[in-house]
Amino acid sequence: MESIGVLMMCPMNSYLENELQNRFNLHRFWTLPEKSVFLETHRNSIRAVVGNASAGADARLIDDLPKLEIISSFSVGLDKIDLGKCKEKGIRVTNTPDVLTEDVADLAIGLILALLRRLCQCDRYVRSGKWKYGDFQLTTKFSGKSVGIIGLGRIGTAIAKRAQGFNCPINYYSRTEKPDVGYKYYPTVVELAQNSDILVVACPLTAETRHIVNRQVMDALGPKGVLINIGRGPHVDEQELVKALTEGRLGGAGLDVFEQEPHVPEELFGLENVVLLPHVGSATVETRNAMADLVVGNLEAHFSGKSLLTPVV
Repeated sequence: MESIGVLMMCPMNSYLENELQNRFNLHRFWTLPEKSVFLETHRNSIRAVVGNASAGADARLIDDLPKLEIISSFSVGLDKIDLGKCKEKGIRVTNTPDVLTEDVADLAIGLILALLRRLCQCDRYVRSGKWKYGDFQLTTKFSGKSVGIIGLGRIGTAIAKRAQGFNCPINYYSRTEKPDVGYKYYPTVVELAQNSDILVVACPLTAETRHIVNRQVMDALGPKGVLINIGRGPHVDEQELVKALTEGRLGGAGLDVFEQEPHVPEELFGLENVVLLPHVGSATVETRNAMADLVVGNLEAHFSGKSLLTPVV
């Protein structure tokens, strides 16, 4: 398969990059000074694109690559890929579900604990030497708080199971009610927020879920409620989030994702009721290697005429 041209859109993972380099004719798109010239020159040799949650394949790129057969994404989210164009042109699409579920769910619980128990501030308190002059202020417990989850798919379900270990009542919103889960269903996100102490965003990003957490939802969550986003940045109206936090209408936020990554609203930096992470939900060695294996496995399956491991389109 060394002659098959594969276009990798951005830096992702050194293990993945090495595996692609060893198996295919790999082109690193982010290193090319004249990208338009490259696309014109190699338009008939690129048969696969490898993207991720930050860089995928829009309609223009797909049209620029007439021999493109498959897009293998190093992510679960697919909003950076024009799925409609792929269906139209018969281009296969794969992602990396399941293998990152546990890590992302773990991180969601970690964000909740860090926010409520103020773990980041506690660490700074000890390092600064202030503990010698008095104990740290009291914080807020997690156990027993009602947890509302937007999206009860693989990751949302894994978060719910972990939160149950803290004796938390579980509420959820999804497109349809899931009768067998045993959690309280709310037909709107506003109602979910009104009945939850902690609101966790864990749904896919689509046109319908963009800004699913808006001012109305934040106000429903209220000045004692906290928002956790381990989904995608555009799920939350970031401008309204900044206002809600600075005006005291929302109790706090734990964020692993942002609307314009890696850019984060500077207004959040000085807030003590916010925990900010650099999109590391699946960022463990074990999970990223498993994701890389899925990306490569899907490419090898496609070019060998076998069934895809995790097909989307």
